Amino acid sequence: MKIEDYLGAPGVTIDAPEDADAALAFVMERKLGDGLPIVPPTPERVARMLAFWDGPWDQPKGMFPPRNAVITPLRVAANAVMAGCKPEYFPLVMLAIEAICEPPFNLKGVQATTHPCTPVLIFNGPAARAVGVNSGHNAFGPGWQANATIGRAVRLAMNNIGGAIPGVVDMATMGTPGKYTFAVAENEADSPWEPLNVEEGYDRDVTTVTVLGCEGPLNINDHFSKDGLGILTTVAGTVANVGANNFHYKCEVVIALCPEHAQLVASAGYSKKDAKRFIFDNGKVPLGRFSRETADERFRKSDPARYGGAPDSTLVPIVQDPEDIVLIVLGGPGKHSMYLPTFGATRAVTRPLRLSDGRYARSVDEFRGATP
Repeated sequence: MKIEDYLGAPGVTIDAPEDADAALAFVMERKLGDGLPIVPPTPERVARMLAFWDGPWDQPKGMFPPRNAVITPLRVAANAVMAGCKPEYFPLVMLAIEAICEPPFNLKGVQATTHPCTPVLIFNGPAARAVGVNSGHNAFGPGWQANATIGRAVRLAMNNIGGAIPGVVDMATMGTPGKYTFAVAENEADSPWEPLNVEEGYDRDVTTVTVLGCEGPLNINDHFSKDGLGILTTVAGTVANVGANNFHYKCEVVIALCPEHAQLVASAGYSKKDAKRFIFDNGKVPLGRFSRETADERFRKSDPARYGGAPDSTLVPIVQDPEDIVLIVLGGPGKHSMYLPTFGATRAVTRPLRLSDGRYARSVDEFRGATP
């Protein structure tokens, strides 16, 4: 079946039941939901969501592949209501959706691939903190309405506007729980380094989102290393995973260091740039660790300039440059960090939170006063 067989033509308004149980059955029958209960997107609820938007509700904000449907605040707001967002979260939902639609992210590929990837949303800055996006204990886990519903709203929009219906367009072999929601804020307060928004050229008081098409996180357990060299050695060993897509593309990965690991690394004199360089230099894999077919077909034949005739001892990097490692600090006490491999054919996009007149928004309250 085609997308239109489930969703109808782009822009068509569907009258749904207001009763929660009936609304859930309605959206699931039409492939409009994610399997979890939804909040019925009544006109009143959608209008309350749009009270936190400072421009026209029907203004086109881009195209959502692969369906190539027009994105408008009104259409996104309906999905944000379904996801259970508070109205004050809405500017961050819009920010994330506009970011994943930028070409370097490759949303069309992320939407349709067999790979288990989904957008990870990494927020920085005061607006994210003010609405309660969790950056500490259990940041990737349950219990935080902002994280859960902002990420879920983006995923529902990917389905309902973009057409990423599982088994119809979204062809993930196994998928990932991150396709329900995958949103955090960087733990700037406990980081020994400049936060991601500053690294990307913005002031600390500019709220940003950074998006990348990632797999689920892989734990990096190191309770025994006493210094930064030991922590980085463990991280480098973790990324040297031959099953990752990243060996096959010019791409990026995410390393989320817990505060205790980050402090050990920084106290040993490593800057963020130094840490990336160490992981890059020491996270390489000998060509002989790949299967013979992979080594020959993917590397020696597909990239003869680097690997043609190369011996099995030749080292293959996880990324092509140390700056292709997105390094953040995340989580609370405890010596567990995380590695997030990616789809490979995706690049990180960082986008600042702006008002409709182009000014940086210091608070989501500045979006109040939407114009229908």
